[in-house]
Amino acid sequence: MKKAINFLLFLLLPWLSMAQQFVANYDEAKVPAYTLPDPLIFNDGTPVTNKKEWEKRRGEIYHIFEKEVFGVVPEWKGSMKSVVVSQRKDALNGLAKRKEVRLELINGNRKIAVMVLIYLPQNSKDAPVFLSYNFDGNHTTTVEPDVLLPDSWVSNNKELGISDNRATEKGRGAAISRWPIKEIVTRGFGVATVYYGDVDPDFNDGFKNGVHEFFDAKRDSSSWGSIATWAWGLSRVMDYLETDKDINAQKVIVMGHSRLGKTSLWAGASDQRFAMTIANNSGSCGAAISRRKFGETVGRINTAFPHWFCDNFKKYNEKEELMPVDQHELLALIAPRPVYVASAAEDLWADPKGEFLSCVYASPVYQLLGLKGFPAKDMPALNTPVMGSIAYHIRPGKHDVTLYDWNCYMDFAALYFKMKK
Repeated sequence: MKKAINFLLFLLLPWLSMAQQFVANYDEAKVPAYTLPDPLIFNDGTPVTNKKEWEKRRGEIYHIFEKEVFGVVPEWKGSMKSVVVSQRKDALNGLAKRKEVRLELINGNRKIAVMVLIYLPQNSKDAPVFLSYNFDGNHTTTVEPDVLLPDSWVSNNKELGISDNRATEKGRGAAISRWPIKEIVTRGFGVATVYYGDVDPDFNDGFKNGVHEFFDAKRDSSSWGSIATWAWGLSRVMDYLETDKDINAQKVIVMGHSRLGKTSLWAGASDQRFAMTIANNSGSCGAAISRRKFGETVGRINTAFPHWFCDNFKKYNEKEELMPVDQHELLALIAPRPVYVASAAEDLWADPKGEFLSCVYASPVYQLLGLKGFPAKDMPALNTPVMGSIAYHIRPGKHDVTLYDWNCYMDFAALYFKMKK
């Protein structure tokens, strides 16, 4: 019991301390004046004028995000083995084929298992596949009774005396509102999902759990945080997908919601094998402009979740104007591959307008590369998607992933991959 109480206090104290100090701004009139860094201006002040120069400038921007925001990923010297642990050819009442794959990440005598749940349309080897983390275990994304329960961090909470039904049969299908897999497969897309705690449990333990145990314990102010770790994990799943004969690895779409939307953006920027990137309600340090200081701020997120980013990022707490980059440049790093940003009208914490403005200010990079960019200057009406090489929509409702969001993402992907309706 004492261990459980201490663990709960460990998780709650950052929230309690910030609750007494932090008051979010939700008033546009109180957004400070700001000047955004220009993605098409080199650090020495000279302009970027062509594709070749952009590649050099892209390296400059990426290096800043790596050193100052997400953290540097250490060299991986291990190996990976994949094992198909279950298969069904008649999943979802015959609509799909399903497999569960265990990825064994191995370094010396240390090993971690990452479970990948995959649904594909019947008789398809060319379906675009949405790759996305889930929050509570693969079994929460489906009601199918034979999908395995997780045995990593979620269920391990029981060892601390904490009751957590998410990791049991009671959690099966609990997140299906966010995972309309039947509808996705029916439209000709596949889904690959992974429980993010398999890669790195989401609490601040000094980077001693998850895949961090594979790496040298020495850390500095630029060492990777959990978001970079989760992005690294998506790349390892991509390594596997490239070997799966049922999947066209040229059509993998990385998608994420909330903190995992931040992760999908960094994964899309870091690994150019992903054909498309989608960030759903990614907010602060995701798609939303940090300098607006609207809703969640850099200081608020670094205090509540000190393990998400590198320590260098903490020097910008409530000093966003000093940041050498901002989030429109994160979107620009994904160019020329398409990117979709989505907001929810009631999710002011994630700053919908700031998410929209990142699309606007990333557009010149896409245009330099000869693409359409983002065909809007003004915030669109609710349920009115804007789609260029960058796409955006805002829907009614709260911080969530809905069938409407998924339908927009599938519409966008169908256009890009020239799929038949």
